[in-house]
Amino acid sequence: MRATVFAVAAAAAIACATDAVAQVPFDISAQPVPWGGRPRDPFVDAQDRVWFVGQAGNYIAYFDTKSGEFKKYEIQEGTNPHNLIIDKDGFVWYSGNRNGRIGRLDPKSGEAKIYMIPDSTVRDPHTLIFDSKGDIWFTAQNSQRIGKLTVSTGEFKLFRPSVQRSNPYGIKVDSQDRPWIVLFATNKLATVDPKTMDYKEIDLPRPGTRPRRIEITSDDMIWYVDHGEGYLGRYNPKTGEIKEWPAPSGAQSRPYAMAGDDQDRIWFVETGVRPNKFVGFDPRSEKFFSVNDVPGSGTEANAIRHMFFHKKTGQIWFGMDLNNSIGRALVRPVITTDGASQP
Repeated sequence: MRATVFAVAAAAAIACATDAVAQVPFDISAQPVPWGGRPRDPFVDAQDRVWFVGQAGNYIAYFDTKSGEFKKYEIQEGTNPHNLIIDKDGFVWYSGNRNGRIGRLDPKSGEAKIYMIPDSTVRDPHTLIFDSKGDIWFTAQNSQRIGKLTVSTGEFKLFRPSVQRSNPYGIKVDSQDRPWIVLFATNKLATVDPKTMDYKEIDLPRPGTRPRRIEITSDDMIWYVDHGEGYLGRYNPKTGEIKEWPAPSGAQSRPYAMAGDDQDRIWFVETGVRPNKFVGFDPRSEKFFSVNDVPGSGTEANAIRHMFFHKKTGQIWFGMDLNNSIGRALVRPVITTDGASQP
């Protein structure tokens, strides 16, 4: 039986705690992308280049953090890539959100190898993630599928959630190679056993929950943000316990992009408030310890949808696609409320 626990600290107490933290200096910056095209979903390679897709611009590109230069790769018309990841050999894998494919770009030659999804009804691969073998699990939001691409054979396996309109969205893989998925149009998480390929769903306690992104800490705890009602949640796969904390900005916060760092701290962005808020949560203390404004989100439309933590530099990179920028937040070290530097 699933155990459920709610963190129900009063809203006034949350406000008091976060107001003090929000004034602490925090290094967040944005870099305009010269071509626009809704840049999003960055990933940092071994050369510290920040790769991203231009979903509306139909391109793959990178920002060289050393030279400050950008480089763009044109891809097949109509692909409209949604997300990318980079393998150990430096190949860039991207999801063709409009034409039912996963592509592999060779940065040296600029050539792309295409893996077509065999089911023609699955036209919108969304978010990609590698498992330990280098195979790719992915979501297809509007096609209502979760999929796996075995890279060595090019074989696809597809799974359909139990709810007709479930909108599979964020996806991560745990230490046992199990993919975990949030079903954004429902109040459910989903997972697949990589050995048996058995598919399973987990009900979240509030009917109004709309989980959008997901993160997994080193203890294989499953974290999610509730875009619908403004919560951070944690699911324990071993016990079935679910615990939730109201986001600092409450029900209107619309938490979206999410990342975990190498200290197992959880970071997410509240996109329902102006300016957007970049929020840090410490699972050890079970407290929000950092809430700061995102530059460029005071009056202009903005959406931070996906984030990548780069361990080498202690930075989180993100796309600000509605104002055509990529952003960076230095989360290590973090300055605490007493002005001390936290390693």
